[in-house]
Amino acid sequence: MTQAVHPNDPIDPAAPASRAAAREQAIDALRGFALLGILMVNAGSFASTYFGVGVVDPGFSRPVDHAVRWWVSFVFETKFYLLFSLLFGYSFALQMDSAARSGSAFVPRFLRRLLGLLLLGLAHAWLLFAGDILVTYALLGVLLLAWRGLKPVAATVLALALLGMTAGGWGLLAWLVAHVPPIEVPVAELHAKAQQAAQAYRASALDAIAQRGRDMAEGVWFVLVFVQGPCALAMFLLGLAAHRSGYLAQVAQQPARLWRWMLCCLPVGVAGALFYAFAQVGTSSVQQPEQVVLAALAVDLATAPLLTFGYVALLLWLLQHGLVGQRLGAALEPAGRMALSNYLLQSLVGALVFTAYGFALVGRVAPWLVVLGVLVLYATQLAWSRRWMATHAYGPVEWLLRAFTLWQWPAWRRPAP
Repeated sequence: MTQAVHPNDPIDPAAPASRAAAREQAIDALRGFALLGILMVNAGSFASTYFGVGVVDPGFSRPVDHAVRWWVSFVFETKFYLLFSLLFGYSFALQMDSAARSGSAFVPRFLRRLLGLLLLGLAHAWLLFAGDILVTYALLGVLLLAWRGLKPVAATVLALALLGMTAGGWGLLAWLVAHVPPIEVPVAELHAKAQQAAQAYRASALDAIAQRGRDMAEGVWFVLVFVQGPCALAMFLLGLAAHRSGYLAQVAQQPARLWRWMLCCLPVGVAGALFYAFAQVGTSSVQQPEQVVLAALAVDLATAPLLTFGYVALLLWLLQHGLVGQRLGAALEPAGRMALSNYLLQSLVGALVFTAYGFALVGRVAPWLVVLGVLVLYATQLAWSRRWMATHAYGPVEWLLRAFTLWQWPAWRRPAP
């Protein structure tokens, strides 16, 4: 990889060593894997306006529907945005190193990158998907930039404090709710709200855009501020520390240590995810008491990072196993190198399928069929990404963001060997 420019790096790097190249390929594979989890969760939000409302969609209340929703909640929810956030922090540190090697001014370029992410995120949120994460990343990236001088230990302590305060805050809220007179859940009002949202998404493109604005104003901002935001920032810091200390690069080459990480993280993470899934979805249409749901969220916020680390260790371990690892890496790496393009493409497909932009199928597709569609779309993205990256230097949106970051047109096609 002599004189190569990593497609996810907005700063022109020097030629990486072979070990660094292998490390970046593993990071790309992790990012490509994370795309599946993000798509699986976001597809549920596209497919049903009952997603996250707290009541069951009466149109899909069969045991198989509950089972599929439970499986998605258990395996995917609250885990994969943490993986993306960890990789964002790690890549941030890589970009700083690249800037130092090339003598480039890192801060102004990174600020332009964050501005580009912010603009993309605002357009994405209003036009395609109210649950956009890019705006959050752009805003939190400013804090990460301010804290770029933190030592690995300090960054880790601050990250653990953020995770602990977030989980502890929700745990305290669960305790308070358990000690006050129960408040009757306005089930009829929640059903009416979900049905009105579905009608708006089906009515017209302008109605769909207006509904996204209502979704952001009425609930999405709360989740971003009090759940995803602090947890994402914590994972940014852990990714920064993982690179600064060299720990991830070392562990990634040692299968025995990866096994120890899996044995330490997966049991605790799985236990927390089980509690969360049973409390959030349950096994029937009967909803759990509010204090149980809040307590499960608190437990999940504390344990989901461990499950994320377990996923990381498992994938890194698989990547080292001969032909299987090579094929897995070859499938995932190109998608990870153009993860931003794939993320936005997922939302575009979701908007075309489920809103008035296209087929307006929101609330009309069974959960099992949504999962099947996710697997088909993800497989298609893996194949498309491999073909695209074979001839192009960057994904299409990555190319545009890099042009905005560097304020010059980068190469479009991959140079001939």
